[in-house]
Amino acid sequence: MNGGRLLINGEAGTSLPVSDRGLAFGDGLFETILVRGGRPILLQDHLARLGLGLIALRIPLEVNLLIADIEKLFSLYEPRDAVLKILCTRGQGGRGYRVSGELTPTRILSLHPLPPPLPEGGIKAFLCRQRLATPAALAGCKHLNRLEQVLASLEWPDDSFHEGLMLNAAGEAIEGTRTNLLLARNGRWLTPDLSLCGIAGVMRAQLLRRWGARLEVARLTLDEVLSAEELCFCNSVSGIMAVRSLLDNDGEEHHYQSGPLCAEAHAAFEELVT
Repeated sequence: MNGGRLLINGEAGTSLPVSDRGLAFGDGLFETILVRGGRPILLQDHLARLGLGLIALRIPLEVNLLIADIEKLFSLYEPRDAVLKILCTRGQGGRGYRVSGELTPTRILSLHPLPPPLPEGGIKAFLCRQRLATPAALAGCKHLNRLEQVLASLEWPDDSFHEGLMLNAAGEAIEGTRTNLLLARNGRWLTPDLSLCGIAGVMRAQLLRRWGARLEVARLTLDEVLSAEELCFCNSVSGIMAVRSLLDNDGEEHHYQSGPLCAEAHAAFEELVT
């Protein structure tokens, strides 16, 4: 890991033991949190999701330790506008999958620059050929096993594109490579059902709470996405990515207009960060 604004188990450090199960098996979780004006945005929401993931993976880590780590990291480096990454693993273990004995979880906190601003007028997206598996036991968790997203990102057409749309094995639209999906179609505002796979994003959860029944959770086919009037991706770091075009696997571009859905989602995000 790079040196600099980094804490490992509450102390400055730049390396991990090779026996850490996060390295060996992806046995852990992570969160990426926007920092604006020295304030971590939606911190409690991120920690709550992380806590649920720790329960799902049965990693015995007290979230209060992470809060103390955050306070120490911020006191040392006083970030103004940045991205805070929290990474937790089960800790150091043996060669096999089976956990032997009680392990001490590993905590890694790091600060990173903000992503570049999004282009005005909306982003270009593409349809990924890589599909998402459906391990229901891990649905919603932001676990470290992100090889499907890595493989999807290797398909990136060029740097003019900002996101890729991922489907599950059944061909249903699930999410972007690093974002959740929102769309407007025939007067309805929709977001995919993530009960079988996908990451339950913090920004998506905010919109579901704010909008209630106005935002429907549904199983969505690719055709429904391609025929939508509005399409946007969202996460709690980049905000709302209104899509102006989506390139499918046959090389055809599908075009969208930014309307009430994108505008209200963007307004909600700006309210959170200000």
